[in-house]
Amino acid sequence: MKRRHQRSALALLTAAGTLGIAAPAVAVPAATGTVVTGGTPLNARSGPSATSPRTGAVPNGSAVSIVCRLAGQFISGTVTNTGYWDRLADGSYVSDAYIRRGPGDIPKCPSATRMPAVTGSWMLPVTAGLVSGFRTRQRPTHDGVDLGATRNTAIRSASAGTVIRVVCNVSRGTCDVDGSSSLTGCGWYVEVQHAANVVTRYCHMVRRPSVTVGQTVARGTILGYVGTSGASSGPHLHFEVHVGVPATRANAISPIPFLQARGLTIR
Repeated sequence: MKRRHQRSALALLTAAGTLGIAAPAVAVPAATGTVVTGGTPLNARSGPSATSPRTGAVPNGSAVSIVCRLAGQFISGTVTNTGYWDRLADGSYVSDAYIRRGPGDIPKCPSATRMPAVTGSWMLPVTAGLVSGFRTRQRPTHDGVDLGATRNTAIRSASAGTVIRVVCNVSRGTCDVDGSSSLTGCGWYVEVQHAANVVTRYCHMVRRPSVTVGQTVARGTILGYVGTSGASSGPHLHFEVHVGVPATRANAISPIPFLQARGLTIR
């Protein structure tokens, strides 16, 4: 009976290829875990943050099949404190802070999105979901937005300009290793000055940036690659927009409406 099912599946895939139909993707679990919340159901989300739309709930004590994990909003849970979120077989996300599982690594979720077409004078620095907003109630001193791009994703200059800062900023140690939430600082970061004294800042790069101070960059130039150096609980891009030189907390503005006014949306 098992061989018959295998032959049927193979025939279906062969027929799909013959007809030019893409074979359906199958999410193969990489690990299993148990939901531990202390009693209440664990919310499942459409993305790796507690602000992403709720897609359902998983009862306390339930077993879950984990396909991969993604850096997202930092959560203090009943099992651990972490910024990682687990993608389940149905495509939803739950915080790994509430999942008890055995030892072993879970693969990072591959990026399912492509870099948007470069139109106009501005573009998104990465294509990734919003995992933490600008100066939220929970993080009132968060002067930018966090975008959940995976490690080694290329970070591109959002517009043409001149590189004015290439800095390693961390409270102790080096920016050439993964950071943690116990540190302070932006890790490896770059600032680019654009027209009208607008400055963009790109933080937590995985290694020394690819550009140098004084270099002129076009829109879309690769500045570096996503990492988790400095005060960071997992790979992501922290992106800031400032309306003044030098870039300070006083002149930081939310990147979301700034980019929306230029036809770009961070989701």
